[in-house]
Amino acid sequence: MNSKTTKIIYWTGTVLTSLWFGASGFFELTKNPLVWGITQQLGYPAHFIYILGVFKLSGVITLLIPNKLLRLKEWVFAGVFFDIIFAFFSKLAVLGFPATVDAIIAFIMVSVTYFTFRKLYTATYTSTSLN
Repeated sequence: MNSKTTKIIYWTGTVLTSLWFGASGFFELTKNPLVWGITQQLGYPAHFIYILGVFKLSGVITLLIPNKLLRLKEWVFAGVFFDIIFAFFSKLAVLGFPATVDAIIAFIMVSVTYFTFRKLYTATYTSTSLN
């Protein structure tokens, strides 16, 4: 896969992830009845839903800044994966397997996006001495 294709896949995935989690964060902060109803049905308290909304919107802003904040983007991807994994297992335990389809789709989409991110921005590590 050449660099141009990788960039197209990365930015497509980033935009789709940002739309998905941006909408979710917005709905959590604006107390959308559907989002709040499902989240409370899963057993999460109201204050957690607000915190989730703030972090999702902050993460979306970070992801959309090109070629900057690469280490912070790593943290955003980690947070998104945690959110997806918790959503999957919460829905599986409370609502059953059919309710997990969105989490499975999100996991695949974000995984592809993250792998292209890693291909575009390779991690370089240097050792430092403490002298």
